Amino acid sequence: MADAKVDTAAYKAVGTLYNALMTALILGLVTRRGEDTAREYVFRHFRRQHLEKFLPGLQKLGLADEKDAPACALYHYHSNALGGVKTGYLRESDTKAWVRYPPPRWIWKGTAIAAVPHSVSAAMLHGWHGHNGESLGNPRLGFVCTGMTVDGLPGLEGYYFDYGHPIKEEERIRFAYGKEEMPRVDWANQPKLETANWPEERKQRTFRSYALEYLRTMLPTLQELLGPEDTKKELGRVARLVGLQFHEETARDMDLPTDVERGDLASARDFGRWLSAVLAAGGEDVAVEEKDGGVIVRQAGWRAVRDLTLVDPVAAFDAWNELWLGAAAAQDRFLGVQTSRVLSDKGWQIAWRIAPR
Repeated sequence: MADAKVDTAAYKAVGTLYNALMTALILGLVTRRGEDTAREYVFRHFRRQHLEKFLPGLQKLGLADEKDAPACALYHYHSNALGGVKTGYLRESDTKAWVRYPPPRWIWKGTAIAAVPHSVSAAMLHGWHGHNGESLGNPRLGFVCTGMTVDGLPGLEGYYFDYGHPIKEEERIRFAYGKEEMPRVDWANQPKLETANWPEERKQRTFRSYALEYLRTMLPTLQELLGPEDTKKELGRVARLVGLQFHEETARDMDLPTDVERGDLASARDFGRWLSAVLAAGGEDVAVEEKDGGVIVRQAGWRAVRDLTLVDPVAAFDAWNELWLGAAAAQDRFLGVQTSRVLSDKGWQIAWRIAPR
């Protein structure tokens, strides 16, 4: 298998796993903690991302000099396209610009969308879209949602609108189902960034980075909302399930075996290749060695959480680690994985020992 193919498949795996982790977490909160907790989590998650990404993103995308309504719609159009999310855009005027996310909704992949309440999906809009005017210093700007896929409509769509006068906080997001719909979009003539001509490996690397931001926002937000121990319980549970459920898909993309039930050193080597490739594709510093009848994957540092302020970094790691333990069990239920993690002034030192059990 060529190195380029390994890299591309590994980048894709990171995006697939963290996208699934975000979806699974929210569904887990809905079913185990209730709709109100899930809604609050989604609101906090996307408000945190908004405050970190929106204004710098306008500069990076060259939109800072656009009128506010079109700038906001174009921001969502381009930033989602960079992450592999199909999005439509339409500018009606300097004060009204549409954005549309047609099905399938990337964040609610597959049948998961059937379990997402209206309020949980709407929390994303309240967390991000409704705060754009505040961040821009424009108290006149709001977002009008004319449909969401979770409600059975053909896409999440709406428009940014400058009302010409200051609006109240509760007016920043308005729902207008059945009153307006986004006009027809000429998909062949949508705005384009240079990304259209990027090679597949670069596209997958960008997709990886987009999904990795879900994890970086997820860990501090969830710990602040639930506390470290409940975060470890809820996130660890769904992380293990995602590892179990998505190992086969991602391993096959890398031409690696799954569900082999060999419980031998060859199987440990295969999982070591999968794990090290996925970790490296996520930006980690990884090394692999064989020792004492097993395979050891070492990771120096934990780049995924760089610069994050976590209430309990070790509990966050233990929750995240369930993703890899689940994947190992899916590949070969007769393998054992022992995790060593040390956090000191010199940073993280992490190792997974994979061996027959």
